[in-house]
This record gives sequence, C-alpha cells and structure tokens, in this order.
Amino acid sequence: MNTPEVQLQKKKYGIVGNSDGLNHALDIALQVAKTDLSVLITGESGVGKEAIPRLIHDNSLRKNKKYFAVNCGSIPEGTIDSELFGHEKGAFTGAVGEREGYFGAANGGTLFLDEVGELPLSTQARLLRVLETGEYIRVGSSEVRKTDVRIVAATNVNMAQAIKEGKFREDLYYRLNTIPIKMPALRERPDDIVLLFKKFAMDTAEKYNMPEPVELSEEAKIRMKAYPWPGNVRQLKNVTEQISILSRERYITPEILAEYVPEQPVSHDLIQLNASGKEQHSFENEREILYKILFDLRNDVTELKKLVHSQQSANSSVVTNSSVPAVPMQNPAPYYGTGVAYPQDHPASSVVPAQVKVVSAGKPVHEDEDIQTPEEYVEESLSLDDWERQMIIKALEKNGGRRKGAAHDLNISERTLYRKIKEYGLEK
Repeated sequence: MNTPEVQLQKKKYGIVGNSDGLNHALDIALQVAKTDLSVLITGESGVGKEAIPRLIHDNSLRKNKKYFAVNCGSIPEGTIDSELFGHEKGAFTGAVGEREGYFGAANGGTLFLDEVGELPLSTQARLLRVLETGEYIRVGSSEVRKTDVRIVAATNVNMAQAIKEGKFREDLYYRLNTIPIKMPALRERPDDIVLLFKKFAMDTAEKYNMPEPVELSEEAKIRMKAYPWPGNVRQLKNVTEQISILSRERYITPEILAEYVPEQPVSHDLIQLNASGKEQHSFENEREILYKILFDLRNDVTELKKLVHSQQSANSSVVTNSSVPAVPMQNPAPYYGTGVAYPQDHPASSVVPAQVKVVSAGKPVHEDEDIQTPEEYVEESLSLDDWERQMIIKALEKNGGRRKGAAHDLNISERTLYRKIKEYGLEK
C-alpha cells in the first residue's frame, strides 16, 4: 500500500505518516478517484479527513471543474436547504434575489459535504433524491433542475447509532457509503506522532522566524507516543505550537512536556447523537429534555399551589369580603397574627377597608391582585397535565411498558406512576 504514488500524494498534500491505516486510506482514495462513486470518510474529529476529498477531486476526471467544501454542521437548519439547493426570489423573508446553491454551482465538479451526519432529516431527503436522480428543486420553486455532481462526504458521528435512533436515513447512508474510507485516529499510528511533531515544530519556527525548532528528548518521545491524543492531529499541532512559542528551552524533556500535555484526556470516542446505557435516560433529544423539565416543574407548581390554596382557605375563615369591625391599635406592631396587617400609623378609630379580601404571609391582598381560585387552579393545570401525560407515555414506550424503568426515568416511585397511569387512563 505504501506505493510511490501514495508517497507522491503525501508530499503534494503535506500528509505526514507511514502507518498502515493511513496508507490504506490514501490508496483507496486514489483507486476510487477515477470513478464517480460516492465516498464516505469516517473518523474522529481532528484526524485530517479534509485532505482526502481534495485528493480525490484532483485525481479525478473532474479535476478541471469546480470543487466546493461545505461544512454542514455550521449552517443553520433554517437556511441549509437554500445553501445547498438554492432559492427563488421572495421564497422567504430576506430572499431579495435568486441563489444558485452549491449543487448548481458545482455542476460537473465535486462537492465535499463535511459533517454530513448533522444534516436535518428534511435535507437528507433532498440529498437522497439528488444522489439517485441528479434532480433537485430550489426553495420556493416548482421547477426540477438537473445537476451532475460527485459527492464526497465525511462525518465524525457514529452513523450506526444515528440510524438506530432515527437521526439519519439508512437509505441515504448506503448511498453515501458506496466507498467507505476510514481515517485512523492518531493513537492508532503512534510512530507518526514524532514525525508530525517535527513537521509542526519546523513550520512554526519558519513562520515566526525562530532561530531553531524545538526538539523532543527520547523520554519525551516515549511520553508523546503513550498519550492517547483525543484531539488527534489538530490537538498535536496546537500543543507543538504552544511549546515552540512559550518554552524557553529548545530541547523538550518529559518535565517540560508535562506542562503542555494534560494528564487526563477527554473521551475520544466517535460522537453519538443520542448516547444510551442501561437504566440511563438520554437527554440528547431536546424534546425529551423539555418533557422532563416540564414534568418536574408541574410537580413543583402543583405542590406550591396546593400550599397556597390551603393557606387561603385557612385565612378566609378569619377574613371575608364583608367589612371587619374596627380594631383599636393596642400594639404598634404591624401584624396581629389574625391574618390582617395594619400599617404602623393606622388610626385606632379606623377600620379595615372592605376591599381587603384574603391575607397570605402577613400581606394584605386586594381585589385587583391575582388570587387564584380553585377553579382557576384546575383550569391552568390542564396544560401541565397534558405534558405530564405525554411524558409518562414516552417513558413507558422507551421501557417497553415496564413501569419500573419508566418510574426510574421519571424520577418518581412506582406507586406514584401506577396512580398516574390510572388517573390518565393509560392502562392496557
């Protein structure tokens, strides 16, 4: 696999390394370049996936045509269809003119879709149609347009997990994955770490006119190889630049290296759009997050309203809507413990005004203040009841009808869940 042609491409695109995994990925890219087959490049963030699409395009029959690289994860969901497929004038607010879109502009060339796993489902359907028929429709138009575009896509998302959870179309995945290319993580090619460090150190010294590049000691090289590099090549480049600029020593020992390489790296697993585990509720889905928050909020509001209502009921037995006989000001204290508050300078001959209705927590409440009656309490709770019911249904569906698991996800007891199921008529 380490053929002269592969070595030539490494030199041309500044690719450093001699690992089998890297050579294999480059060899596949060269073989598929002459075809028009779709390619899906997978690998962790920072491994250098962006070099492969350029290599494929430059060695293809389309090399004299346009090449566009689009980061799908950086485009807002509301505008990504317009960016990719174009739009007509007046198609939406702000569409003051026509837009060709990348599929129109790249006609005859290559389109690199980076972070393709982040595409919305509606956009995935449009992309599938282009791959199958070469046809697309601009936003706000009914005219079918044709395009001849070679698609190369890349992702750091766990696609199998995304498909399982309905976040990525399985048919689109197989269309994109005609030729799979996996870029190895940096920890899988430890011998390349020192070579990359040397290259980045030389580039930094040249860029900033340093007298000489930094150099690793043998012990430092061993430590560099042992570190898992969760950020892969991107992280290694950043660390090398930091050492080159900040270190006063040009000969880097393990002690100096320890100041720049963290002891506890973060996880380097492929991104899972909705991670799951045994008895562990997933909060990646925004709707489920909202359900959970509203469910907890509903319980808190219910308890608070019950407390306020009971206090109102107790106070209403002391203070009513009718006028209250005058009470002599025997004590200068503002509160008498009867549920009625008097100002400090209240004349002894005056009476409590008739508009005073109910007092809670020692504060007079007037007719124009928002006091919630039991009827209002029931009415306003209806929408929260709907949210709670939906949350219970989702929890039961997630756990296959098992109430123990559903109660665990909802953070309530099985007894409470059983009562709620009966209350909402969810028995099967």
